Amino acid sequence: MDSSSTRRRNTRRKLFDAAVTLIAEQGFSSTTVDEIAERAGVAKGTVYYNFASKTELFEELLRDGVELLTDALRAAAGETAERGGNGAEALDGMIRAGLDFITRYPSLAQLYVAELWRTNRAWRPTLTRARQQAVAVIEEVLRDAVAAGELGDDVDVPLTASALFGMVLVAALDWRSFQPDRSVEEVHAALSRLVRGRTVGGAEAAAR
Repeated sequence: MDSSSTRRRNTRRKLFDAAVTLIAEQGFSSTTVDEIAERAGVAKGTVYYNFASKTELFEELLRDGVELLTDALRAAAGETAERGGNGAEALDGMIRAGLDFITRYPSLAQLYVAELWRTNRAWRPTLTRARQQAVAVIEEVLRDAVAAGELGDDVDVPLTASALFGMVLVAALDWRSFQPDRSVEEVHAALSRLVRGRTVGGAEAAAR
């Protein structure tokens, strides 16, 4: 990557970081391009050089954020596969990756969850596609677990993957907002026990 591409990528990251913080604080409609530029430490023209509008900036912000989360989930599953781990271990690794991501980007996670319920936004199609990419990583692990006999073949893979994805997001936001004294290890352990009890444990019980 040449120096100009690196500079542009860094500038876009500054704008993303500024926008996500401001929009989480005061909402999309109340946040101006001037405020985003000021928070990012760039000229207003720089915003329009990189994005045609505030709407495009926010759409790209959401897409980029969910792609970062998808990459984290995929990496966790890949690391488990490389060391010969099973599906339950891959799911456990993805739970931790999701919690770590939300710990690092709490405002982004908050915005993402809020926007899921707003169906009339211009960026809805982009957000839907980005979400499906993230859920597809979990679906792949679940399908492999079914094929390996770790899970029963009656598992509804798409719905289960969506439920796991949503569980981590909502539980993490609840933790950050209402139970901040808990450690990430404690939250991870609780969610891991829940998943194991509903998937691996349930499959083992059904097999007996």
